Amino acid sequence: MNRLLPRTCAVLALALSAAAAHPLEILRWERLPLAVPLVVGEERVIFIDRNVRVGVPASVGARLRVQSAAGAVYLRASEPIEPTRLQLQDADTGTVILIDIAAEPEQAGQPPLEPVRIVEAGAAQQRNDAADDDDGAVARTPARHETPVSVVLTRYAAQSLYAPLRTIDPVPGITRASLRRDLALDTLLPTLPVEARALAAWRLDDLWVSAVRLRNTSAHWLDLDPRTLQGRFMTATFQHATLGPAGTPEDTTVVYLVTRGHGLAQALLPAIAPVDARLNLPVPGLDDGGRDAK
Repeated sequence: MNRLLPRTCAVLALALSAAAAHPLEILRWERLPLAVPLVVGEERVIFIDRNVRVGVPASVGARLRVQSAAGAVYLRASEPIEPTRLQLQDADTGTVILIDIAAEPEQAGQPPLEPVRIVEAGAAQQRNDAADDDDGAVARTPARHETPVSVVLTRYAAQSLYAPLRTIDPVPGITRASLRRDLALDTLLPTLPVEARALAAWRLDDLWVSAVRLRNTSAHWLDLDPRTLQGRFMTATFQHATLGPAGTPEDTTVVYLVTRGHGLAQALLPAIAPVDARLNLPVPGLDDGGRDAK
């Protein structure tokens, strides 16, 4: 085992020297845009430790190469870029971080730009608080919310589907929940001529909200009433109160269904098998009482 020590020390020394050669610039996200300058032709890395989607304005799309992988964003400008705002959206929670970039030509003797690490304000304190717990044996109580959780979830889901990314209010604790896109929803609104399709779901504490797209398949206007929904739901909220005839811009909307302790699939009612008339016809030669017909 001692023979491995020199090799291990050498590897650690190389890692430490590499870290010293590439220091990190720490930026704290406090809901204010973060400045990340670029140099034309030089790639700059942003470490954010989460999977993000990058929103880039169309005006700079051809001049800026953007790649996102494993919690890191790689930016490389091929031409000078005027001050521009990018949006980094957490793929799981929908939280948005704003960064302001500007690409300038390289100057003689200018040192390479440092990689950037973005940390959330208060994240270090949260990690310290978690370390104070022994081994998780102490039960944690769910965070208290001034607004009912069902309202918070529904509002967040509606903003995620309809509002611009920059206007979405981040909500601590909300996570993206799995939802099968091919989930059968024939029993959701059996009395209305609508086509239902699952879109997305989110979770907060022990509540789930599932967004379901509804499309009118008839030629008439439809009034949407939560009482026509079939299933075990805490709350149900329609994005619009009516659906226009099929083929019009108003023929589609979304309903937000909140459930407790489980997702949408477990809240749906089972499908009822169709009645086979051949099995329910009276037996020939017998009346309703089961006696021979006279």
